[in-house]
Amino acid sequence: MAAPMEVAVCTDTAAQLWSCVVWELHSGANLLTYRGGQAGPRGLALLNDEYLLAAQLGKNYISAWELQRKDQLQQKIMCPGPVTCLTTAPNGLYVLAGIAESIYLWEVSTGNLLVILSRHYQDVSCLKFTGDSSHFISGGKDCLVLAWSLCSVLQMDPSRILAPRHVWSRHTLPITDLHCGFGGPLARVATASLDQTVKLWEISSGELLLSVLFDVGIMAVTMDLAEHHMFCGGSDGSVFQVDLFSWPGQKERNFQPDQDVGKVFRGHRNQVTCLSVSTDGSVLLSGSHDETVRLWDVQSKQCIRTVTLKGPVTNATIMLAPVSMLSSDFRPSLPLPHFNKHLLGAEHGDESRHGGLTLRLGLHQQGSEPSYQERLEQLQAVICNTMEKNVLGGQDQLRVRVTELEDEVCNLRKINRDLFDFSTRIITRRAKRGMSPGRPAGSLQEPSSVWRSRGRSPHPGGGSSPMLVHPRWSSTQPARGRSL
Repeated sequence: MAAPMEVAVCTDTAAQLWSCVVWELHSGANLLTYRGGQAGPRGLALLNDEYLLAAQLGKNYISAWELQRKDQLQQKIMCPGPVTCLTTAPNGLYVLAGIAESIYLWEVSTGNLLVILSRHYQDVSCLKFTGDSSHFISGGKDCLVLAWSLCSVLQMDPSRILAPRHVWSRHTLPITDLHCGFGGPLARVATASLDQTVKLWEISSGELLLSVLFDVGIMAVTMDLAEHHMFCGGSDGSVFQVDLFSWPGQKERNFQPDQDVGKVFRGHRNQVTCLSVSTDGSVLLSGSHDETVRLWDVQSKQCIRTVTLKGPVTNATIMLAPVSMLSSDFRPSLPLPHFNKHLLGAEHGDESRHGGLTLRLGLHQQGSEPSYQERLEQLQAVICNTMEKNVLGGQDQLRVRVTELEDEVCNLRKINRDLFDFSTRIITRRAKRGMSPGRPAGSLQEPSSVWRSRGRSPHPGGGSSPMLVHPRWSSTQPARGRSL
C-alpha cells in the first residue's frame, strides 16, 4: 500500500483565476485549483475530508467545494458579517467562524447555528480545535486567548453568558496566530502576538509554560507533531526555531538571533503570515506578504523550493491528501445542509424548515417544564410591556428608543475600535522605528471618530494629541513588549 501523499494547500489575496491551489509537497507538481473568490487569513479549513471551506476576504459568506469537484462551487454559506477566521472540528461535526467580536458554532449535520459566543472585546483573529474536538481556542485583537470546552458550550444555558474554561490575558497586543498541539484536553497551545512574544500554555491546568521574547512582532506560529520545536514567523520575514526540549523549568527566554546560531530561516522579504510542518518534522512550509510560499529543510535551514503566487499569501498548510481529493469517483457521504444565519428558533420558520431533532445534552427534563429559551422570551415580554406602559407609553416610542440605543451602541463600538487600533499602531510603530527624544509621544493623528466624539477639530491649534493606550498597558512598559 502506497504511503499517504502530503500536499500543500495555499491561498493569496490577488488570485483571479483560482481561489486555492494544491501541489504535491516534495515534487512541486500542481494537483488541483479551486475557483471562486479570495480566501482571507486563517480562513481555510477541511471539513470531514470531503469539503474544502474558505472564508472569503471581506465578504459575509464561506465558500464550500467538494474536494474532487474543484471547478464547481458547491455552496455559499451566508453569515451575518465578514468572517475573520474559520476552523472545523476534526470529527467533522462542527464549524466555527469568527465574525467581528463573536464566535459562531454550526452543527454540520443539520446546518443549525447552535451558539453565538461573545466574550471578546475586539475582532476574533484566530480559531483552532484540539485534535479530539473536545476543546477549541480563540484569539482576538483584544489581546485575549480563550480556551473553551465544547461540551460546556453545547450544554450552556441560553439565559446566561458562558464563561470559557481559561482566560489567558498575558499578551499585551493583538493575537496574530495560535497552534494546538497533540493530546486533546492535555494539549499545549502556542500563541503569537504583536507584542513580540510567543507563549506556550497547557489546556488542562491553564498554566503558562513558556514565554519567548523576540526583537520583532510575531505573525505566525506552529509546532512539529513531536513538539520538539516551535517555529515563529516574524514581521521582518524571518522564521525562528525555538527548541522546546532544551529549557527544562525555564519559563522566560529572550531569543537573540546572534546568539542562537542556526535557528533562523532567512529568505522572505516581507512578514511571514503562515507556517506549517510536515508529518515527519523534516520540512517547514512558510507563506509571506512577499507573494511567495517557501519550503525549507528544517535541519539545514535551506530553502528547498519557492512557489510564487499573485499576491500576499493568506493561507499555507501541509496536510495528508484525503482519498476524496485524488479519486475522481469519490462523492461526499452526505450533502451539505443549508446553514442558518440565526440561532435555532430566533428566526421564525427555522425549526419547521428542517424538521429535524436537535439533541441538547443534560436537558433530560425538557418536556416536563418550560425551556430556558421559553422562560427568557416570557421575561423579555414582561419587561417590554412594563416599559411601554410605565416609561415610553407605546409601541412606537419603544421602537424609536430601541433604534436610538442601537445607533449609540454602534457609534461607541466604532470609537472603541478606532481608539484601540490607533494605540496599537503607535506602539507597533515605535517598536519598528524607535522613538527619538524630541519626538512627541502622540504625534500620530487620532481617529476622526474620536475627534467627532469630543466635538472638536482633528487639527487643534498648538500642542500634540494625547497618546491613547489600552487600559491594561502600563505607561512604563517597554515599547517592544515584555517577557512575562
